[in-house]
Amino acid sequence: MAHSNGGGSAAGISSGSVVPFTGRTHGKPAGQVGFERQELQRILDLYGRMVAAGEWRDYAMDFTKDVAVFAAFRRAAERPQARIEKCPSLRQKQGMWTLFGEHGQVLKRGHELAGVLAPMERRLMKSVED
Repeated sequence: MAHSNGGGSAAGISSGSVVPFTGRTHGKPAGQVGFERQELQRILDLYGRMVAAGEWRDYAMDFTKDVAVFAAFRRAAERPQARIEKCPSLRQKQGMWTLFGEHGQVLKRGHELAGVLAPMERRLMKSVED
């Protein structure tokens, strides 16, 4: 994600320059939660395999100051079939990762992304066997 200064060189950046999003601003955490590269790679790998199996067709991502969300859809015009949320404020409690089902039910919570994705991995293996 990047943004353009557009207001001259107040921060030492010329007008129209693109500044890469680093996740930090002046030593403080950024104003939104995001996925790290390895996390997103793991999620997109699962997504690609689910697309190949004919289970999913579209996805959406949302980033707020509290949570990062990856939602996978069977069809674009319906509610997500699966939703993966990263909520760092729950890191010390039940874990920052949550997998939600199509009807909003919590399928899995945990501290590790791999463990939370396990139900979807099992579902994928079952659909490949059929």
